[in-house]
Order: sequence, then structure tokens, then C-alpha cells
Amino acid sequence: MPYIPYTDEQKQLANSVDLPTFLRMRGETLVPVGREFKLVYHDGYGKHDSITISGSRWYDHKNQIGGGPIKFMREHYGMNFQEAMQALLGHSALPLTHEVPPVMAKEKKEFKLPEANDNMHRVYAYLIKQRFIAPEVITHFAKRKLLYEDKKHHNAVFVGVDGNGIPRQAHKRSTTTFGNSFRQTIEGSDTKYSFAHFGKSNMLFVFEAPIDMMSFLTLYPKDWEQHSYIAMNGVYESAVLTALEEHPNLKQIIICTDNDEGGIDAADRLADILSERGYDTLSRYPPNNKDWNEDLKELHGVPFLPAVPHRRLVEYEKQAESLQYYPCGIEKLRSQLNAAFRNGQYRYLAEYALAGSVFFSQKTASNQDCDRAFSLSKQRLGMLYHPYRDRCRSTVLYRDLSAKIADVMQDLKNYARTEEQTRITADKLYDLADCALRVSVDEALSEQSQTQEEEIEPEPDFELQLE
Repeated sequence: MPYIPYTDEQKQLANSVDLPTFLRMRGETLVPVGREFKLVYHDGYGKHDSITISGSRWYDHKNQIGGGPIKFMREHYGMNFQEAMQALLGHSALPLTHEVPPVMAKEKKEFKLPEANDNMHRVYAYLIKQRFIAPEVITHFAKRKLLYEDKKHHNAVFVGVDGNGIPRQAHKRSTTTFGNSFRQTIEGSDTKYSFAHFGKSNMLFVFEAPIDMMSFLTLYPKDWEQHSYIAMNGVYESAVLTALEEHPNLKQIIICTDNDEGGIDAADRLADILSERGYDTLSRYPPNNKDWNEDLKELHGVPFLPAVPHRRLVEYEKQAESLQYYPCGIEKLRSQLNAAFRNGQYRYLAEYALAGSVFFSQKTASNQDCDRAFSLSKQRLGMLYHPYRDRCRSTVLYRDLSAKIADVMQDLKNYARTEEQTRITADKLYDLADCALRVSVDEALSEQSQTQEEEIEPEPDFELQLE
């Protein structure tokens, strides 16, 4: 592609593109969520909906990155700058002779709760008979007007209020027992608030959805009102952060998201965000099955959905555990790292890099001590790995690996080093091992997905017969 020297005006125009309109023209699926949109897409690892979009701004809640349209095209589609500019401006990028149009502010939708029904018969029946929620738990929230039945469709409406008790957010869910269930965040909702209960203790329990939260309260009813609970209505952290700001007594945070890939990723991502904000008393308490309501179903002897293992996490832990320790010196290490990288043998690259990390951190230790240190390093890899960070394209992972191997190879040219430099080299090799393992896992999952696709037999063609 020939290089085009784009002007500042053209860059500003590209970054003022309305992303929802642009992405719909590209055939992408966007789902309204309050004042924003969620981008729903599929790749080799399944369905994703962690990207929220508003006007020309976007944010990926799983990978914690965001920005404008140019950055979106580069991160999401893997384009370079020139390709992103051409896609956003159109294939003919002529010099601009007109003023860049101002970015128009979108009209703010008014938040309005659905009209309430005279009674909650259907909501009580659904939550008790189908979801096995304790009646007293339902009544607790109903009395506080945080749960009610809407008049028009008899949906269950879960309400989030601000510190003054004013409704700011609401989520409705169908109470039908047949067909596809209906769930929707009320238009105009402020997602900084959500369905919650706040007690006097310092404990906050975090859930994905209101029914998960109410199921937990049904399972663990003893003195539950003393503690605090909040449902994120998905895997987004804004309501949790607001709750912590408005309730400074909350110090101990227990993350109770689902026991599946989305829930595991949400727990890791939320833990990272909270750690960055100084919260250090964090724990993960997952349900035994897919979610807390499935645990309730199992307790009542009805069919339930089991937990769903995180494929990427399972593969990473398996490969980390398989790494073997080999004693090495600097020259041998350089040769092994270089050969493994050039040959695309990323698991071996991880093995050599981790052995090198042990070599520099345990220089005066015996072979037995080094072998023990290597085993501890493997355990550390598995414990600290957060798979949500790798929800990016393979090219991004490989680019990161290329940068790390280049840095390590340059570092290993130095034979004389201080104690601090030795520690830094050990850390660099550890990071290289982790990155190489992540690339190896990505390749393994891609191969598994390709094999599964090849094994699926095509369905026979048929014609719709009209009578």
C-alpha cells in the first residue's frame, strides 16, 4: 500500500466517525445498552460482547483499552494506520478543502421506569417456582421498590438507585417459562448504578446478574442483610466502582461471578481494576456449577448447567505444568532461545526462558535448588495468568513476543552485570517465558478450533415447502 501523508484535518475527520453507524455498514452486530451500544462478534474462541461504543468513542472492558475510531480499526481489525485511515475516510483520500464537521452530541434519552403492575403475582411465581428464590428474599427487594412487575408485559424489573434512593438504572427480564427469555436494560439507564443491597459490614459480594445475587442470598440466608451485594448486569465494573466510592466502609470484596469463561474473565479483570485502585482484600468465590441459580436448581433436583472450564486457562496451566528444567549457561541459553524462536517452537522457548530466569535468580544455588525454583516458577505462571488479557488477535501476541525476545537477546550480550541488573535479566526471561507460553496456547487453541470445524458435517440443503 503506498504511503499517504494524511493531514491533521483528515485524522480529525477519521476520529470523528460515528462508530455505531460505521460498524453497522460493515455488517457488525450492535446491541443497545442504555445510552451505549455493545459490539457482539464471534471468533475462534466464541462469542464476545465486552466492547461498548458511544458515538466516536469505544472501550473494551475485558482488555481495558479504548479510544477513537482509528485505534479501534487497528486493535479490533488488526489494520495498520494507513489501512485504518482508508477504511474510515473511504478508499479515495483526497486533500480536504472543507472544514471538519463538528462532532454532534447525541440526544440524551430520558430514563423512565416502566409502569408498575397492581401486583407481583407473575414475578413471585417465576422467581419461586422456576428459579427457586426464597420468597422472603423477593419480598425484601419488593418492599424497597427495587423489584417489581411491569404492567404492560409482566416482566420482572430490577432497579438500581443512587445514594439518595432515586432510581437511576433498571433491567427487565421476562417471566415467561417458554421460548427465549427476554432481557433488556431500560433506555437511558445510568450504568454507574445497579440492583444492590448495602449493609453495615465491610464485605461486598459482586455478581453478574440480579437472579445470581438473589440465588446466593437464598443459599446463604444467615444474617445476609448485614453485608452488601451488587449485580453488575453483565461483566462491567462501573456500578461496583460507584458503590465503593459511595460506601467507604466496603473494604473486603468477594467476586462471585459465573463459573464459565465470561465469569472467570470478569473476575480477573475486576480484581486487576480494584487492585490498581488500592483494594487489596480481594477474593474469588465461584459457584459449583455455571452460576448460583444452577446451584439452586441442583439443590432442588432439577436439570442444571454444570461449570464451563475456561479453555484458554486450562491449556495454559497444562502447558506450564509440562515445562521441564534444563541447566544452562549464557551462551547455551542464547543459542536455545534464538533457535526456538526462529523455528516457531514457542513451548520450548518458554521452557528455555524460564530455565534462564532460574539461572540468573539462583546463580549460587545447587541443581536441586534450581529444580525446586523452576517448579515454583511454573506454579507462579499458572497462578498469575489472567486469560482475559489475551482476548486479542494473534498478531498482537506475536508482536509482543518479538519485542520481548529482541530485548532479552540484547540483554544477554552483557556479561558483566550488577546484582540489580541480574535481577532485571531474570525478570525479563520470566516475562519472555510467559509471553511464549501465551503464543503457544493461542496456536494450540486455533488448531483445536480448526479441527472441530473440520469434523462438523455440513447440514443437507432443503427447500421451504409452502402449502
